[in-house]
Amino acid sequence: MRVSWEIKKLGSVCENLDSQRKPITQRNRILGEIPYYGATGIVDYVKDYLFDEKLVLLGEDGAKWSSGDECAFMIEGKTWVNNHAHVLRPNRKLILDEWLIYNLNFQDLSPYITGMTVPKLNQGKMNEIRIPIPPLPEQKRIVAILDEAFAAIDKAKANILKNLQNAKELFESYLQGVFENKGEDWEEKRLKEIASVFGGYSFKSKDFKSSGMYQVLRMGNIRPGIIRNEESPVFIEKVDESVLKRALLKKDDVVITQTGTKKKRDYGFTVIIDKDNYLVNQRIAAIRFPGNYLSKFFLYYSWTNYFKDQYFANETGTVGQGNVGIGAVTDALVPFCSIEEQRRVVSDIDTILFHTNKLETIHQKKLDDLEELKKSILQKAFSGELTT
Repeated sequence: MRVSWEIKKLGSVCENLDSQRKPITQRNRILGEIPYYGATGIVDYVKDYLFDEKLVLLGEDGAKWSSGDECAFMIEGKTWVNNHAHVLRPNRKLILDEWLIYNLNFQDLSPYITGMTVPKLNQGKMNEIRIPIPPLPEQKRIVAILDEAFAAIDKAKANILKNLQNAKELFESYLQGVFENKGEDWEEKRLKEIASVFGGYSFKSKDFKSSGMYQVLRMGNIRPGIIRNEESPVFIEKVDESVLKRALLKKDDVVITQTGTKKKRDYGFTVIIDKDNYLVNQRIAAIRFPGNYLSKFFLYYSWTNYFKDQYFANETGTVGQGNVGIGAVTDALVPFCSIEEQRRVVSDIDTILFHTNKLETIHQKKLDDLEELKKSILQKAFSGELTT
């Protein structure tokens, strides 16, 4: 850090306006055009306002405080702020708003966080946060460099994300086309005509262990084509023979999740089982195919709108929670053709998916590199090494 720079505590360079903030319950909010802010940004729009100036908000609870998590942001004009964000008015004779925000978002603030169940950045700890303070002209120069650099990085990220989305949409379009342009020998059959389908078992959570012979697959473990073994894994060591017959999955079974958010289609995820020690939990259906039907052929079909439209047409449940029963799985119409034709289709889709995944890996690496570049630039900025 340069000789002309100082280190000051946040409480000494900002006036705290937390006493002026006020939460409004959703029931009591009157809809309007004034932004209503919380820990991570705009929560709603209301009719009245508490503040009418340029201020800095820093998440008190409900935010993330690791380096790069962007827990601080600026508000301006008429605004309302609830009690989940600290409200700060920087002493602008000492520090720029933008300099403060860049620094707070660059720092790892986790050492200042209290509470295990509900992590929180209380006012006392917040006031202790150390901020490097160069002379104002130096702050302005560095902020200008950061603004320009980050605008370019954000533009590059937007292009990469667009390319990622394009790759996914191209694969989805190809997949739809495969099952739309059916071969002459293709038929449609009910799933129950060609496979056995069974529901998951209602295991008792008190029986779950951190390790054991059998892993219990729950909905959080399943995403399209992926088994997330490390997502809150639970195990059972011993199981009655009668339960094993009902719930033990076999390699090449397909499972599908049956519960999620109503009208959101955030479930109905399918994946092929790749080993023999999984037990299937409730609200997940399992499908077991005979030798003349490939599990992957059905898996790819289940990712199309042809299957999803059938599946979610049977959705029931409350306003918040959607459910699809086992009957929607067994009665679904699925394509049926020769095993040779299935192999050809699967091979073609495998090839396209391989290249799509390869593109996604490349693009994700570029995104990760850009995030590292941002951190590197900020590191130079707050150590006084950023000259251009």
